[in-house]
Amino acid sequence: MTSPGAAALTVDEVEELAVEGLRRLTGAARETPGGGLAWPARSSDAACDPTLYSGTAGIVPVLLEAWQHFGDDSYADAALRTARGLADSADGIDDDSLYFGRTGMALVLRALHQELGDTAAGAAADRALHLVRSRFDGTRWGELFELMGGNAGIGLGALMAGDAELAVLAMEPYARTAERTPAGVHWAHRPGTASRLHHISHGTLGIVLALARVGGATGRADLAELALAGAADVVARDEAGPEGFLVPHSTPQFRPDVIEPVSYGWCHGPAGDAQVFRLLRDVTADPVWSALADRCLQTITHSGLPRRLRPGFWDNNGRCCGTAGVLALACDRIAEQQDPYDFAHVLVADLAVRAIRDGDGARWSNVEYRDAPSDLEPRTGWAMGNAGIVRELLRFVRLSRGGDPRYAFTWPDQPPVPARPATRSLGAGAVS
Repeated sequence: MTSPGAAALTVDEVEELAVEGLRRLTGAARETPGGGLAWPARSSDAACDPTLYSGTAGIVPVLLEAWQHFGDDSYADAALRTARGLADSADGIDDDSLYFGRTGMALVLRALHQELGDTAAGAAADRALHLVRSRFDGTRWGELFELMGGNAGIGLGALMAGDAELAVLAMEPYARTAERTPAGVHWAHRPGTASRLHHISHGTLGIVLALARVGGATGRADLAELALAGAADVVARDEAGPEGFLVPHSTPQFRPDVIEPVSYGWCHGPAGDAQVFRLLRDVTADPVWSALADRCLQTITHSGLPRRLRPGFWDNNGRCCGTAGVLALACDRIAEQQDPYDFAHVLVADLAVRAIRDGDGARWSNVEYRDAPSDLEPRTGWAMGNAGIVRELLRFVRLSRGGDPRYAFTWPDQPPVPARPATRSLGAGAVS
């Protein structure tokens, strides 16, 4: 089963596509004054972007992935050079969040210390987390109050960077700000909006994931119980049961001029919901969460993606809102439950057919159907560009060869799979 227009690929050809994507990515790096490396979100941008979401911090994980995958020290060297400028950026940025600010940069700097022995990066991570703590107002950091830009992400990032005290500090305000609903609780993702968002990136389930993980790791049963109340609210909103799982983006609809009432990717749909349910499965050992994750996959695989069924339905190749994010879940399922590779094949074939390949490597253009021309400038980073796509392609290749299903860098909101290889290998056979 392939996407329309996609030719069958061997696993070796998928790996070659990943190599081309890495070549394009490393070729887009810019040297910093101190001899480091940094990346713009797009090649046309004058300034580099330091963030986990769209810039330099989010490129480090794929460099570590490539280093471990290929055993090529040039990728580790590039990651170490990236740490130099990233440390300065973490000191100067005016945002403390996981995806858009200092916490995400601290997490990546900590990884560079742990994986590559860069003690200066470790010291910069400590300094960054100290700054984050100093800027807490007693309830929040800035306007956003969710996973990507607010407390939930800061708590999750701090926990993974080794600061459990800061993690708890970030999560405790959710207890006193929770709004009761008929089925559980939810939260406003920012002040002054009537809409309540439900999914992982900006909504209830992102807060649920952070509460559950921080609560479980620190022995805070109150936080874990609050997570279950938040999850109950979202589960009660399902419109696709009993076999599927699909919850509207928000209630009432947030920005109806931009977003359809439902989405299917990591950010606002069942691909991200399933990641939360995977974590709740691990934290509670309750089989209901496994069943809900199964229902998410059922909805995704029957939605029609990655086909672009109508304008605005599926216009993104990236990790945040597109095909690569769904591929991450498909590979989690292969690793944990020995799911068939069929759906992962469809996603990989679609990424291959949509790649723009030339002498500089491979890149991907997303679509804004309301603009003319509709093809957007390719991006470099984790969310919408090469870094996020290549990372998932490399993991797919490794799984297909019966290798280690774990990533080199554990993403904060994607629960890790068991430390064992997949039980079935596809060798170098066709991806069809």
